[in-house]
Amino acid sequence: MNRRDFLKSTAMLGAALSLPSMLAAGTGKRPEIKTSDAANGGSGLSKLPVRTLGTGKAAFPVSALGFGVMGMTYNRSSHPDRKQCIRLLHEAVDRGVTLFDTAIIYGPLTNELLAGEALSQFKDKISVTTKFGHEVVNGKGTGRQDSRPATIRRYCEESLKRLRLDALPMFYQHRFDRNVPVEEVAGTVGELIREGKVLRWGMCEVSAGTIRKAHAVCPLTAIQSEYHLMHRDVEKNGVLDTCRELGIGFVPYRPINRGFLGGDINEYTRFDPENDNRQTLPRFTPEAIRANTRIVNVLQNFGRTRGMTSAQVALGWLLQKAPWIVPIPGTTKLSHLEENLHTLDFTCTPAEWLELENAVAAIPVTGGRYNAEQQRQVGH
Repeated sequence: MNRRDFLKSTAMLGAALSLPSMLAAGTGKRPEIKTSDAANGGSGLSKLPVRTLGTGKAAFPVSALGFGVMGMTYNRSSHPDRKQCIRLLHEAVDRGVTLFDTAIIYGPLTNELLAGEALSQFKDKISVTTKFGHEVVNGKGTGRQDSRPATIRRYCEESLKRLRLDALPMFYQHRFDRNVPVEEVAGTVGELIREGKVLRWGMCEVSAGTIRKAHAVCPLTAIQSEYHLMHRDVEKNGVLDTCRELGIGFVPYRPINRGFLGGDINEYTRFDPENDNRQTLPRFTPEAIRANTRIVNVLQNFGRTRGMTSAQVALGWLLQKAPWIVPIPGTTKLSHLEENLHTLDFTCTPAEWLELENAVAAIPVTGGRYNAEQQRQVGH
């Protein structure tokens, strides 16, 4: 079942999916994960299962699935108008999502402004995380990195204003800056934490060695990297093992591979050249899409006998990897939000997930995830 089929069947199946008898049948059993009033402020809103990123003073209880805000304004072709985006973000809050993710470079700046307008009224109930590192001058990205202490401080103050917050729940370094020692970055964020302007911090797309150096100076709450069935490098390069050892959470971004694993993208899909980076990525050429569709078919076949869409299979596979992993799928459609959250209603056995892994691993992935310039910015 792909996302288009899911939309057609939602009206008929929506009520059935909510029945306890249906959830208990077969593998459709809700995972036994405790909820926490701390994650939603005792708001009385719907509750989702809760997971904790980080440990000790760096611990961060959040909903088991977060929400990536980026595509509402940046890099994902057409999107709804501002009012519709705000309405969808409010729907996500109502359904129990407590973790929302944005960044200074998304737009640039416009994504933070949207998140601030839409979510600041819930700041005691939810958390909006953002990222620094990509240089932005006069509202435009330069393509360079700048994590100098003075810049981090300036970006922090500016993000607080755009997000309408008193403190940033978590501040990620978006990309490693080769010109600034990671210990200096960690020390600067540590100062911001002591000053109460930042509550926790994380890093994106860094190596296991860099994680260790940074964590030794200021404990990390989470690492954010791309991770899904078509890109599993963090299993091999020591990043996941390091997070497990040090008690650091992990946040997979693009968990449905930029929408591809949802089944709605094919070789004839055209991406907006003005606002969609997929048209620059080797994995999204028509030839690569045609070849990689075999992987989507595997997910669809796996989900068909379990009542799951391919997107739900992709998210479910990530969720079962470790209890400290919290994916952040993004969307501009209420039906996709509901589809994503319904993933939490399903479980499969370890043997079933291994069967899926083996079936996917038998198909070579065609095309790199980034072009050469973007690839140079990751893994340091």
